[in-house]
Amino acid sequence: MGHADFRVHGKVFATLGWPDNNWAMVKLPRELQDALVRSEPETFEPVGGAWGRQGSTKVRLAKADKAVLADAIKSAWQATAAKASRPRAKKR
Repeated sequence: MGHADFRVHGKVFATLGWPDNNWAMVKLPRELQDALVRSEPETFEPVGGAWGRQGSTKVRLAKADKAVLADAIKSAWQATAAKASRPRAKKR
């Protein structure tokens, strides 16, 4: 893989250097992903396929505003932490 990832409760909420060193990825709530992609299309774009439909969002680092990116990372961390800490339903 060769890129750094950031986790909370064992779940990835961001990566650095994916798909290459010009990019990062944050796992956003869909509403925030949609808003960022609409407002800053040169910076944010959904990852292709099912991952993108579930909030995985590519970030073009050279175009990213530091404050906006910091907020996106915080939102990714919070959403992933909340989801990971919920009790899982038992499989039957």
